[in-house]
Amino acid sequence: MTKRALISIFDKEGIIEFSKVLIEKGYEIISTGGTYKHLTKSGIKAVRVEDITQFPEILGGRVKTLHPAVFAGILADMTNPQHTEELINHNLLNISLVVVNLYPFRETISKEGVTIDEAIEQIDIGGVSLIRAAAKNYKSVNVLVSPSQYNDYLSTENIDTEYSMNLAAKAFDYIADYDIYIRDYFAQKTKGLQPLKINIAGSTHLRYGENPHQQARFFKTDFDEKFQVLHGKEISYNNMLDIDAAMSLMEDFLGDEPTCAIVKHGNPCGVAVRGTLAEAYKRALQTDPASSFGGIIIFNQKLNLEAAQELDKLFSEIVIAPGFDDDALEFLKHKKNRRIVKCRFGREKSELRKVAGGYLYQERDNMIYNDDELKVVTKSQPDAGMLKDSRFAYKIVKAVKSNAVVFVKDNATSGIGGGQPSRVDSTKIAVLKAKNAGIDLKGTVAASDAYFPFADGLLQVAEAGAVCVVQPGGSVRDQEVIDAADENKLVMIFTGYRHFKH
Repeated sequence: MTKRALISIFDKEGIIEFSKVLIEKGYEIISTGGTYKHLTKSGIKAVRVEDITQFPEILGGRVKTLHPAVFAGILADMTNPQHTEELINHNLLNISLVVVNLYPFRETISKEGVTIDEAIEQIDIGGVSLIRAAAKNYKSVNVLVSPSQYNDYLSTENIDTEYSMNLAAKAFDYIADYDIYIRDYFAQKTKGLQPLKINIAGSTHLRYGENPHQQARFFKTDFDEKFQVLHGKEISYNNMLDIDAAMSLMEDFLGDEPTCAIVKHGNPCGVAVRGTLAEAYKRALQTDPASSFGGIIIFNQKLNLEAAQELDKLFSEIVIAPGFDDDALEFLKHKKNRRIVKCRFGREKSELRKVAGGYLYQERDNMIYNDDELKVVTKSQPDAGMLKDSRFAYKIVKAVKSNAVVFVKDNATSGIGGGQPSRVDSTKIAVLKAKNAGIDLKGTVAASDAYFPFADGLLQVAEAGAVCVVQPGGSVRDQEVIDAADENKLVMIFTGYRHFKH
């Protein structure tokens, strides 16, 4: 039976040499418009697809190979007598090799100024269908999707079923990868979809994981679009976790007055909003200066020299900002190992986590309550300052590991506690940290990431000096907690939203 190869490629690297050897091996070549011209120009004998289909390419090349005369030849199981008989009865040719690579969608969308219409024209339809059909029928057809496969294919004397199945697996991987880039492009143009693409080939080897004995890699999605490392040593596994925590927190303060947050081991050490970036940093540092040593410092505005000089007094692993004044950047570079990272804010919409036996997926916790959703449940009513600090506190508490309790005053953190099995213990930690930092908690607003299951936690907050408590509510003992708040002349506000962070 005649051996036939269908060749339809965008990337024409190595195809002339490959086709010459195919002909020497007794193959007939069928090809599409651009490929046909490229081959015949080099003296390679080929048959046009439209001569096989007896139908011209139409719709500006969108329809070339989508025809039974092509796909029957690819999908026919040559070990099945009925299939071979039908090919003969309908004067159809068998095809034993498909060589296809696809329109450069990924390369096209990476160019600046590319329109949606231009991108859409680079979505390959026929090519994907050819690859899928050939891979499905791997027992009768081989499929090649990359010039890198040509030499190995030609030098392999025994192309058995296992070899062909391996080619099919690579082909399915190729089109799956292609489709994810298309899906992610549309995800970026629409709401409610998160990019899925993990760049395996472009993964980065990290020095180690959480600990030196653990190997680690970083698989990028859109990291290079969000971050630009301007200076410093390699970013580590733990750095990446802290960067993620810092970005998630700071994205709740975009458009606000100058804001600074210091993050360590996934938790904020201090956060403040002030008139200048330098003032915001100094107040954020005041919350927990001991824990802030070696942390990550992030700002919501372009960093200036004044703030850079102030933060330089403390050792920090990374400084992150949406931009840097030239003099600030040059000043910060004098410490060769400190990472300086320029960021582009943009909320992550989902998160994926590997666990024993599978993966957990969820929407990212980007919720911030609307003021009209608040429910004041106590006799005492909040003033404007309390409401402002309640909102600030709730932005912070959702960034702290559960069970989280945060004390704030005047748009700055006063005490932060979290990561404990007991909310009471978290409160004790927040109070202790405030005491160690010399911060008085009288007149503060306290936020809890979940409801108080008993009144004891609330009483502890009141004893520390808080005058207002903001929490989700929803406990079967809410009334008991409300009564305790009234007895202690506290203001209590229910938001209706829990913010656990495990």
